[in-house]
Order: sequence, then C-alpha cells, then structure tokens
Amino acid sequence: MTAALSLALPLWVPVLAASSTPQAQPVILVLGDSLSAGHGVAVDATWVALLQRRLTMQGYGYRVVNASISGETTGGARPRLPRALNLHKPDIVILELGGNDGLRGLPLAQVRDNLAAMLTQAQSAGAHPVLVGMRIPPNYGPEYAEQFHAMYSELAKRFKVPVLGFFMDGVALNEKLMQPDGIHPTAQAQPLLLQNLWPVLQPLLKK
Repeated sequence: MTAALSLALPLWVPVLAASSTPQAQPVILVLGDSLSAGHGVAVDATWVALLQRRLTMQGYGYRVVNASISGETTGGARPRLPRALNLHKPDIVILELGGNDGLRGLPLAQVRDNLAAMLTQAQSAGAHPVLVGMRIPPNYGPEYAEQFHAMYSELAKRFKVPVLGFFMDGVALNEKLMQPDGIHPTAQAQPLLLQNLWPVLQPLLKK
C-alpha cells in the first residue's frame, strides 16, 4: 500500500487469459491496492495470477482482470469503478480496498461511504461483489482500529455480500512472509492470500 504507481496493471489488461476467446468468458474484476497490484512481486507470482491459474486448472471458465493500483484508496477507486464495470461487464467484483485509508487515518464515515457506493455500483451493474476486509495497527488509537475492521462486516451485512474478515491473516505478523517495509507480503505469501480468499469466493463461482 504505497503511493508508487509503477506496478499497477492497466485497467483493460487481463492477468491471464484461460482461452483464446476471452470475450466469451465471464469476468472476475479485482479492484484493490498494492496487495492486489503485487508491489514488489513478479506479476505472474501475485495472488491474482495464482487465482487465474487455479480457476483454469479447476475448470472454471473465468477471466481475471486486475484493475488494482498501488497506493489506491477508496476515494481513488470509487470514480474508476463505473468505467471498469462498463468495459469488462464482470460477473464478480473483488473489492480489496481501505487499507491505505486506514493507514492515513481518514474519517471512517468517508471510507464507509466510498465502499458502500462501490458495492452499490457493482450490484447495479449485475455483478456479485466480494468485500475483502483489512486490519490496521492502532496508530490512531484502538477504537479507530476496531471500528475500521468492523466496518467491513457491517457493510457486508447491509449489502448482503460475502466478506473476508482479514485478508492478511497468517501473513501480516510473520516476518518471513513480509517484505522489509513490513507492509507488503512477499511472493511466498501470495498462495496464503489466495487461500484466505478462496472459501469466500468459491461459492460464487459457476462452471
């Protein structure tokens, strides 16, 4: 979750195509920050790339499009989502956002409103959103940190969407799985990130 944008994938480029006719495939759109853009990790080693491989190997005919940008906030992603929805017409939208907002101590009402707007946009476009929750250190006090984490489950209940409680579970506190900056997971951590998400995502998949 850094401000550098160099590792962001273009909005219109799929991570991997599972067949020679990707236009006929349903799309999973990933809208996230550096955890999904793959800061410090080779593109083909990110959890998003691993997701595409797993889907292909298990016979799911989905094409994964990564619209994540390192340093992204909910306020930055919110105006980008309508174009992505119109361009890719995804069946599923994975929203992995909010960590940068929390690290900057942005007002939770603002973060909540942005996430709610994106959930509304996705559902209005006929997509099934998946909300990926995060935890933040108590830099701005334990109350802010707890309310930040609770926000994800509250939104999931309100919009009746699946939610992953903590994307970095089993990774964030393991120094061997974190890059020297202490913020970004290593390539070795990417399979664990996918494993954390898979039980929430898999029930939405169709073969």
